[in-house]
Formats: sequence, C-alpha cells, structure tokens
Amino acid sequence: MRVYVPLTLSGLAEAYKAGELGAGPLVAYAVTPALREWYLSDDIEELEYAALNRAALASLRLLAADSGAVRRRVVVAVDVADGAAVADPDRALDPAALGEVRIAAAVPLAKAASVHVDSDDAEADVTAAAEALPAADAGDDDAQFVVDGAEDHELLWFARQEIPNLVGLGE
Repeated sequence: MRVYVPLTLSGLAEAYKAGELGAGPLVAYAVTPALREWYLSDDIEELEYAALNRAALASLRLLAADSGAVRRRVVVAVDVADGAAVADPDRALDPAALGEVRIAAAVPLAKAASVHVDSDDAEADVTAAAEALPAADAGDDDAQFVVDGAEDHELLWFARQEIPNLVGLGE
C-alpha cells in the first residue's frame, strides 16, 4: 500500500540520519474509502494524487507550527504492507481527516518510493500560506485563497537516492 508522509526539510534530514521515518505512530495519507467517496473517482492515479495533496497540506501545517523550518512542503511516498496503515473510523467523515491513516511502527526510509518537495520558487507562496492557515481554518475566505495559492505549485519528484542533496548532506 502506498502512503504519503508529510514532513519538513529538517524532518527529512532527521529521517535520513536515522534511516527511518519516525518512531510511530506516524500520520500519513493514503487512498482510503472516505477519500474515494470524497474525490468521486475510480482512477487510482487521480486518487493517489489527491492523497499526495492531502499530505502536502499536512506538511504546510507542520511548517505553520515551526517558524524556523525552510518554507518548502515535503512529502515522502512510502510503500507499506497492507494493513500497516489504518484509518480512524471515528474520523472517517471529518473533512480534515480525509485520507488520513496511522502507521503504528517506524518505517525504514529504504521503503520510500519517492520524495516530493516544493521548488525554490514556491517558498514565498508557501510562507504566505503557512501564515494564513490559522485564519483559513477559522473560515476566512481571503486566507483560504492564500492557502490555496501554495497548491498552485506542483511538488517536484525526487528519487530516494537524492535525499542527501535535498537536505544538504550530499557529497
């Protein structure tokens, strides 16, 4: 099963040094029944893209909580065993939890299929979106427009082997 783990660049650096994503439980995003119902598509690529975007929003939330983090969203796509990622049935209908799953144990970074990161030119919009997030959550339409502006930037695709260069630990 493919899951999408939201991080920051500093979180990715920590994962690279540790050789694993978190100590569990990890919050990730995947194609869940609720996401399928919300997205109204049977195309698995579209559904996985929707799950990736949900993880990108969660990465933005991590950035909003960490003023010192580089303002670039980071999502790691990881393959885990079926059943390793579990959706909370009590939150299935919560719009904020669409596609959200929990993974009980740490996941070896070697299982990462890819890493998705904002380009440098997205930093200004991502910074503005992180700052606007609390107001958007409170229902401010103008702030939501700013948050949506970050989504206008496609995350770039990187292979797992490129992580050292992404986090400044490359040779």
